[in-house]
Order: sequence, then C-alpha cells, then structure tokens
Amino acid sequence: MKVVNNEAAHRFEIALDDGQVAFAEYRLLPGLVAFPHTVVPPAHEGQGLASAIARASLDWAREQGLKVAPRCSFYAKYMARHPETHDLLDADSARALGI
Repeated sequence: MKVVNNEAAHRFEIALDDGQVAFAEYRLLPGLVAFPHTVVPPAHEGQGLASAIARASLDWAREQGLKVAPRCSFYAKYMARHPETHDLLDADSARALGI
C-alpha cells in the first residue's frame, strides 16, 4: 500500500481499490505538525491502513524536524504504543500521554 502526502489537502492518504481513500489530516504550525483526524472507510478497517499512514507521516515529521501533536485518538494511542516515536511528541502531548 502506498501512502502519499497530499500537500494541497493537508493529509496523508492511501487510495483504495474501490475508489475510497483512507487518510490522516494534518495541520502545520511553526516547528509542529498536529494530526487531528484519521479516517479509514468501514469496509477497510482492520487492514493496517491507519498504522501505515501513521508510520509514513511520522517518518515525514522526523525528516522535516517537526514535533508532533497527536490530537486524533488513533495517533495518540499509536504513539503511546510505539516508543520509537516518543521523541517526536511535543512536550504537552508527552505529558498528556504520561511519557
């Protein structure tokens, strides 16, 4: 599955075979990227799409030198479960997640 950064729409996406799209929206702030919303169409849940999007978008954030504010509950849970992403968390988010 290919994750694409659709900069015009401010979201990371995976185009699905049935014409639907799984995506995570983002908002850029100075030195920070916030992920407020993630959507996986119901017919595609449980296939690892959201995790693939999270991995790709967090790799991008690291490459850009950005801290991450996981405003979406999926991103917050994902980052809490993946210690290799903890260094990306902004201070407020790290405190909120108990990291």
